[in-house]
Amino acid sequence: MSTGRSRALDWAIAGCVAAALLVTGLSGQGSANPAGYAALVAGGLALAARRRAPVPVLVVTGLCAVGYQAAGFDVPAVAFLFAVYAAVRAGHRVVTVVASVTMLAALPLAAVASGSYDMGEAFAQARGALELAWLVAAGAAGEALRQAERRAEEAERTREETARRRADEERLRIARELHDSLTHQISIVKLQAEVAVHVARRRGEQVPEALLAIQEAGREAARELRATLQALRDDDTTPPRGLDDVPELVERARAIGLDATLTIEGRRQDVPAAVSRTVYRIVQESLTNVARHAAAATASVRIDCRPDTLEVRVDDDGRANQDTVPVPGVGLLGMRERVTALGGRLRAEPRGEGGFTVRAELPVDRLP
Repeated sequence: MSTGRSRALDWAIAGCVAAALLVTGLSGQGSANPAGYAALVAGGLALAARRRAPVPVLVVTGLCAVGYQAAGFDVPAVAFLFAVYAAVRAGHRVVTVVASVTMLAALPLAAVASGSYDMGEAFAQARGALELAWLVAAGAAGEALRQAERRAEEAERTREETARRRADEERLRIARELHDSLTHQISIVKLQAEVAVHVARRRGEQVPEALLAIQEAGREAARELRATLQALRDDDTTPPRGLDDVPELVERARAIGLDATLTIEGRRQDVPAAVSRTVYRIVQESLTNVARHAAAATASVRIDCRPDTLEVRVDDDGRANQDTVPVPGVGLLGMRERVTALGGRLRAEPRGEGGFTVRAELPVDRLP
């Protein structure tokens, strides 16, 4: 039930109890007593806060019951019973027992203080206003519901733990599958490329650019695969790559001959982990595409940190132009899916002055 509906229901119950107490007081009391009427109404209306403040409501309803008993009203302490139920349900059993014992002792004294009863009659009236059986029943109902809620929470926690354990098992299975199917093949490609480069250099021959690209791609694939397998096995115990690792990507692009620059503007704030990972992947995929497909000499990475959004932009001076229709590959589709999942926007298109641009805007204020 939503918070608004819960509060409306609480006020409805409080109003009904207050009205019932007031009607009972009016029907059984000949002379008007404003203080007594006020205590009847206040005790009922206090129940509206029983979920948020069960102990204060218990105290207030008890004082109101004592107050209208002292004013001469022979009205059952119904509001106090509701408060006992709410307090026990919230787990305040000791406080409830103390308050109940105090009420059982205070009600006869209040009846005597009203001046309308002697001690024997006062005890009889107090017993009619607050039966011990009613107290036990209210407390038992609250305790029963509290235990039921605890069991429901434990069952939900057990389901979550079971789901988490199954997810861990699935991650390990995927890690084993990836290791068995990909690691060996990538290692062979990487080793063969490195051997070919080494032999060519020993012979004094010029190493083909394609061979160097295969060598670097093999190294990068091996690093990425190791990181992926580690993340799958560790279940997020190893910090994922994020915004702080972007400079490493730019340095790696420079190492393969691309004139790459990095500019970070704005005040660095607590960027959500999902946004940080997405920025890293966007820059990684963009620089990889520049190195492999764009035939570019330069690339610039610009990250603008704003209070509510984070913008990342990667530009290159490659051969793309506005007359070229970009074919969205797996990398671009993956970037778009990541950005859309976070409620952001992605543009990937040729620039007017030549080259290609990837620009993403990611919200940082609506994410945990």
